[in-house]
Amino acid sequence: MPSGGDEPDGRGVPAPGPDGTGDGQNLPLVDTGVLQDLEDQLGRADLATNFVKDYAALWDQRERRLAVSLADEDCDAALDAVISLRVSSAMVGARRLAGLAQALERAVRKGDLSRGCSVLGQISLHGRATVTELEIDYLRQRA
Repeated sequence: MPSGGDEPDGRGVPAPGPDGTGDGQNLPLVDTGVLQDLEDQLGRADLATNFVKDYAALWDQRERRLAVSLADEDCDAALDAVISLRVSSAMVGARRLAGLAQALERAVRKGDLSRGCSVLGQISLHGRATVTELEIDYLRQRA
């Protein structure tokens, strides 16, 4: 049985807990097993490395896009931005960030932009930490 959002669903993101609020905050910032799987699926480690580099380089833009769309109360733009973040985060093994993105997506779908702004604060905090961990623990080892 899922324990408060810690168990991933079929998309590699945490399933909601019994109250539907799982946000993945207990998950690791980066699951290196997912990165290894990505390398294996692509058949070339350099392609996975380039994907991770692009993910890290786009972090500020993604965070800004989320912040602006929520500030403008543009639910369509916020959904587009958060789904992009959730999927790309899952692909690089950023499990905690993928879980937080899923929580933000739920809030936006419900029209709860106040909750969305609260989750965005956590996304900003954990997003920067995730990028740093990817750069130090993954990209430096492949340089």
